[in-house]
Amino acid sequence: MERNYRLVVFDWDGTLLDSAGAIVASIQAAARDLGLAPPDEKTARQVIGLGLHDALSQAMPGVPAGDYPRVAERYRHHYLAQDHELSLFAGARELVEELADAGYLLGVATGKSRLGLDRALQASGLGAFFHATRCADECNSKPAPDMLLEIMAELGAEPERTLMIGDTTHDLQMARNAGVAALAVGYGAHPAEILAAERPLGLFGEFDELKEWLRRHG
Repeated sequence: MERNYRLVVFDWDGTLLDSAGAIVASIQAAARDLGLAPPDEKTARQVIGLGLHDALSQAMPGVPAGDYPRVAERYRHHYLAQDHELSLFAGARELVEELADAGYLLGVATGKSRLGLDRALQASGLGAFFHATRCADECNSKPAPDMLLEIMAELGAEPERTLMIGDTTHDLQMARNAGVAALAVGYGAHPAEILAAERPLGLFGEFDELKEWLRRHG
C-alpha cells in the first residue's frame, strides 16, 4: 500500500531537541547583559522558531535596530555555554530512525543558523538520517514557506505528499503557506491550545502518540 506521505520535515528546537528552556534563558540573559528589561517567559517562548534577528526584534521590540547584533552576540554566548547539556526528547531518535528505515525522505526546517544546526546534528548523531535541511540564515524566516519549498524542490517531493512536524505556530503557518499538511507537538515552545487553534492534522503530547499516528496515517 502506498504511503500518504513521502517526505517528513521536522523542526529542530522544541520538536526534536529539548531546548526551549535554554533558548528562553539565553534571550533573557542577553537582554540583561546590555542593561535591557528581559522579556517574560511567555514572550520569549513565542518567538522560538523564528530566525534569530526576527526572534530578538519581536521579543525586545524597543531595542534600536543597530543594537541587535550586540544582543545576538550575547544570546549566542549564553546558548553555546549550555547547548552541550541539551538532549533529544525521549523517543525522538527512535522515531527518526524508524522513519528512515521505512524509506521516508527526511528533512529539517529550523530557525537555527546553518552553523548551529550542523553542530546540533553532529552532536545528536542524527545528521546521517536527514536528506535535506534549511536554516533561517539561508531562507526567509518562518512562517514564510521558503524552507519547505526549497526542501521539496531539492528532493523532488510534492506538497500533497509532504508533512511538517513542529512545536510552534510558526511551523504550522509555514506549512500552510507552502501547501503542506502539518502535525503539532505540544511539549515544546508553544502551548497546546495555541497550536490547536492552527488546526493541525494532529496534536500530540509525546513521541509514542506521534509515532502511532505516523504508522497509521503516514
